[in-house]
Amino acid sequence: MIRKSITALTLAAIAPLASAQTVKLCVFDVIGANGDIYNMVKDYALEMKNHGVDFKLKPYTDEGVAIGDFNAGQCDAVAATDLRTRPFNRFTGSISAVGAIPTYDDLKTLLATLAQPKAAALMKQGDYEVLGIVPAGAGYLFVNDRSIDTAGELAGKRMATLDYQEDAIHMVNFVKATVVPSDITNFAGKFNNGSVDTAYAPAFAYEALELYKGLGDKGGIVDYPLAQLTIQVIARDDVLDDETAQKAREVAWDMYPQAMNLINQQENAIPADKWIRIPEKDIQGYQEMCRQNRLEMRDGLNGAPDVYHPKMLSLLSKIRCSSNPSASECTSENRE
Repeated sequence: MIRKSITALTLAAIAPLASAQTVKLCVFDVIGANGDIYNMVKDYALEMKNHGVDFKLKPYTDEGVAIGDFNAGQCDAVAATDLRTRPFNRFTGSISAVGAIPTYDDLKTLLATLAQPKAAALMKQGDYEVLGIVPAGAGYLFVNDRSIDTAGELAGKRMATLDYQEDAIHMVNFVKATVVPSDITNFAGKFNNGSVDTAYAPAFAYEALELYKGLGDKGGIVDYPLAQLTIQVIARDDVLDDETAQKAREVAWDMYPQAMNLINQQENAIPADKWIRIPEKDIQGYQEMCRQNRLEMRDGLNGAPDVYHPKMLSLLSKIRCSSNPSASECTSENRE
């Protein structure tokens, strides 16, 4: 009798594992399987086992290859930056809209909102669904000359620009800098060997991609978040049922503190003298420049690509004006 009871308990314990749904997940991390992003996705996958999903992870150091394999059906889902996943969901792909989220508090408010069930419909576009969004850190401008601390100083400078990031290309052209087409695998090398004057990246790249080499003794990092980068898990819409997909988004949201601890460590590890602090009046100028560009890229004006989702820009505007109601944009007739 005791043996039968033990056997029954054992079977009951392993039953959820035996019936778990297997999902192949391609994961981009510029460092590969030893990278922080990959390890965070591993934690996400581990938690999802408790909800009947067994993610089988495959690491990629080339984001383009990861997306290509996902498109080719070699994986059921992909974890990559929103810069690459925007074609699968324009709404969540607009989180990284230039200058749209100036603080991590605003980012927290946004991601908490998007993890709620009432946002589920916006997580689907065509045949794809967003299964989770995790912060990857603010993107900053790395420069090889500290005098490059205003938009005007960027004129004529060579900027490593991801060749698939239409909004970045538009911004570079707007400030009359020179686009140097790059991708995630070579932009750091171009900055470090002096082929370009500036590069755009989150703080982790300072050590992980050795961008301190490109800074040298005269360079620095402009302390203004040009955008908030995120890692997004994108799956085909039929991979998970609606209830499980919502649970996956909630699991990703629960990882926000873990992700922010990592980001804070990365930013705090950069020597204080490498940051270029800019005056408040210049920050206001940056904000207005970014706002005008967002409007252009929402509506496809002045030759800009219409890449930003109006609903996301409107939501981000409300969040910014809630946290900073005195901002000039909050009384503007041309609100986002």
